[in-house]
Amino acid sequence: MIAILSDLDGVLVDSHASIMRAWHAWGAAHGVEAQAIEGVQHGRPSGEVIAALAPHLDAGAESRAIDLLQAGDTEGVVALPGAHALLAGGETVAIVTSCTVPLAMARLRAAGLPVPDVLVTPERLTRGKPDPEGYLLAARELGAAPGACIVLEDAPAGVDAGRAAGMHVVGITTTHAADELDAHELAPSIAAWLRSRNGAQPGS
Repeated sequence: MIAILSDLDGVLVDSHASIMRAWHAWGAAHGVEAQAIEGVQHGRPSGEVIAALAPHLDAGAESRAIDLLQAGDTEGVVALPGAHALLAGGETVAIVTSCTVPLAMARLRAAGLPVPDVLVTPERLTRGKPDPEGYLLAARELGAAPGACIVLEDAPAGVDAGRAAGMHVVGITTTHAADELDAHELAPSIAAWLRSRNGAQPGS
């Protein structure tokens, strides 16, 4: 059985505007310059980003606050090309995201996407991406061997997590340039990747 394990933001949904509105509002409230926020690599749990930007703050409390802010602001959050086809097309799919459950659910609802049976969020993990824990958990819950899993990721941390899990990683170039993603293959969108699969297997 081939299982597809997908990141959420930048792969299934375009939530960039919502993310940056929330982070810039948070930065303005805490004296963190906009340039620093723009320069940080997102795609990780928000607590890790906060710890890097403002180590003097309570990362846990600030993370909960910014995630609630994002969950309440879904303006402009839309499904990316191929997301509907992937989640509703009969594939064995899990979502592995750095979003909390409320935030992931808010974005999936806003984009009109179904929630898969397996949804791995930071609440269920001890280590976020680039650690492979989330992808390995999703594989176990789907009953799939890591070598039979395809990971769809748009961020370096997620690509590294998929590789560390021993999975075939497809870099979706919506957020980062191709040369920033150490993936096994690249595609501009899920839609383009689905069109190009032609029965290809992980590792091929």
